[in-house]
Amino acid sequence: MLGKSFYTKLLIFRNRLLGIEQYIIDPEREYINISKNLEGTLFKIGPTSETYINVFDIRKESIEEEEKGYLATKIGNLIGFFNLIFGEMDEEEKAILEEKLIECYGNKGITFDDDSLYKIRNGEKIFKENIDMPILEDLYNILGDNKITKIFKIKLIPFIKGSLSYLNKHTNIEINNKLIVADIYELGEENIKYGMYIFTELFSDKIKMDRNVKKAIYLDEIWRLIGVTSNKYVAKFIYKIFKTIRKYGGSAVAITQDISDLFSLEDGIYGKSILNNSSIKTFFSLEEENISILSKYSNLSEKEKVEIKSLKRGECLMFVGEEHILTKIEAAEYEKKLIE
Repeated sequence: MLGKSFYTKLLIFRNRLLGIEQYIIDPEREYINISKNLEGTLFKIGPTSETYINVFDIRKESIEEEEKGYLATKIGNLIGFFNLIFGEMDEEEKAILEEKLIECYGNKGITFDDDSLYKIRNGEKIFKENIDMPILEDLYNILGDNKITKIFKIKLIPFIKGSLSYLNKHTNIEINNKLIVADIYELGEENIKYGMYIFTELFSDKIKMDRNVKKAIYLDEIWRLIGVTSNKYVAKFIYKIFKTIRKYGGSAVAITQDISDLFSLEDGIYGKSILNNSSIKTFFSLEEENISILSKYSNLSEKEKVEIKSLKRGECLMFVGEEHILTKIEAAEYEKKLIE
């Protein structure tokens, strides 16, 4: 009964009781029921959804009050996102894209001057809203037809005129619940990485809002963002979340079925960094191949290699700081009922 998914849901349930804000990326549609049972909010993006999130959004909480550089921060994040669409870009391609992104925001009156992110309404200075932001089509329309930008335009066609056009919309959601599940299952295997990135950035911004509020973000199938199908810009963005989230009163939970997925990009430097920055690591039963990979990146003893292979359902090996503890996870009957 108790494996990776059940254990994660048990964490979510118990953190809900503690009043911890929780944000869950759900690529396999595993957390819908627990969201309903715990009165959470479910957001879904996909071909049949009426929920939209604009990757171009700059949010007030994107940087802390004492910091500066809204547009510079956003462009850095967008370079990672567009690497997912365009493939690994060289320095010339990145420079051209950045120039076009600056122009795109400039057409909306947004510049490197942080004051440009504010407007006056009824005599009051407020942060610009979702409708004030550019969308993918605004970038598409200014790309031009030189050798590089023409390729960019071709790769953007599905997002502007085709099957992914639901990503070419202004954001129409507000987060006002302590439990949010992001259902991105409908995006399909090829496109799910876009949804994971968009929601991860959204949730990362929300986590920065109040350091005194405890919160957690769950990244299921995290290999899609730090594995071989991703790129170093996205992986760096994800690693930064794990490295800095504690200072915002938060925790990050990385979930994967296959250990090897974590170490498939650039010789595993991002997976290793996330592993090293995790104060608690929980391993359920692993096959020989995954045990071998894990031992390469952690200090597993020979005894633990044998133990982790023979773990039964509901048993795990937990690394808590320097301590390695064999653990049995148990749930009360009412917890099982709510989770199942």
